[in-house]
Amino acid sequence: MYGITGYSNGYHQNQQQHSSEEKRGGGRRRRGGRRSRHPPGFRVSDHHHHHYNNDDDDDKQEQKAPPPCTDFDMAYFHSYAHVGIHEEMIKDRVRTDTYRAAIMQHQSFIEGKVVMDVGCGTGILSIFCAQAGAKRVYAVDASDIALQANEVVKANNLAEKIIVLHGRVEDVEIDEEVDVIISEWMGYMLLYESMLGSVITARDRWLKHGGLILPSNATLYMAPITHPDRYNDSIEFWRNVYGIDMSAMLQLAKQCAFEEPCVETITGENVLTWPHVVKHMDCYTIQHDELESVSTRYKFQSMMRAPLHGFAFWFDVEFSGPTNSPTNNHIPSLLTGASNNNHIDGIQKKKRANPNEALVLSTAPEDPPTHWQQTLIYFYDPIEVEQDQIIEGSLTLSQSKENRRFMNIHLEYSSGGRSYVKESVMR
Repeated sequence: MYGITGYSNGYHQNQQQHSSEEKRGGGRRRRGGRRSRHPPGFRVSDHHHHHYNNDDDDDKQEQKAPPPCTDFDMAYFHSYAHVGIHEEMIKDRVRTDTYRAAIMQHQSFIEGKVVMDVGCGTGILSIFCAQAGAKRVYAVDASDIALQANEVVKANNLAEKIIVLHGRVEDVEIDEEVDVIISEWMGYMLLYESMLGSVITARDRWLKHGGLILPSNATLYMAPITHPDRYNDSIEFWRNVYGIDMSAMLQLAKQCAFEEPCVETITGENVLTWPHVVKHMDCYTIQHDELESVSTRYKFQSMMRAPLHGFAFWFDVEFSGPTNSPTNNHIPSLLTGASNNNHIDGIQKKKRANPNEALVLSTAPEDPPTHWQQTLIYFYDPIEVEQDQIIEGSLTLSQSKENRRFMNIHLEYSSGGRSYVKESVMR
């Protein structure tokens, strides 16, 4: 990058081998965090002090020391140094085109303003913001991909506008507030990788009152699914293998195929009911502790007779301007069929109603596929359900104590008078 040495960037000083951690902590083969450059108006933090240059802003709360950079974090950041991850994300046209459209839709908030790109990767969103007229963009990433991002910025003659900071957003410092925060922080099942916490940190440290966050809110959904083809391919296959009965393999096959969540693509035909809102998150107001554990109770009514093979999870994010934030009487995107005008976790969605015509990036089965696909939790054995049969239970998603980027999943479900529990870890 800039060849600056002799400073702390939030990394552990004793650089270790991370082969074992990479296997466990490489994330969803997606983005890493952040490190730093040393231009005028910028300094690297070698301690955990949070700086604000606006002493008159009473709304800024004193921040706690950031979490330490663990070996798991280092392995996570290291995984995002590989160009293939960024190629996959950029080639996801739904993702990249939607972000570019959101930036242009909010050009009036960006033009002549200061922007921070949290988890900038190769810097493409930062460049979109510069093209939209941003006065200055702080592109922050702890992965070594920041070295390439800086070269991309220079190759496009944007070094005077885009400042690449190679470090964690929790550790870098800038000497001004920002008008806009943009980040593509979403992981599989929305919360996997736990990167939203870095956006919250950036918001609380630097975002001006009334500033813009893109995306502005996110919603995680779940629904019961039937997927006989997937079950037959992985399980029923063992009943007759070239004429040989290998059904003794069934239990092991079920454990290997379905013990952990699967990232796959399904269609609307696999979904048995209207989806349930697990959690709605407002990026203007959500706090760190809300990410530690998310719980919901659900109740579905099957729309058809079919084997129930598990549950699917997906999300959407919405790009709304700051005047539409809940701190300014914003009503989040409503779901038709809801009983009131407030977005409540747990309601079932029939069709998205978007009266404000806010731009939405969706990973739903009925929408064009993205690299996030859907996250599926399969049962070891399917449950036969009849039309109108009730499927109910509870779900808890919690950050792993071993590694906060992992997600523990506790799923309780019952139907037809029988109850079950499924525990799994997304790692």
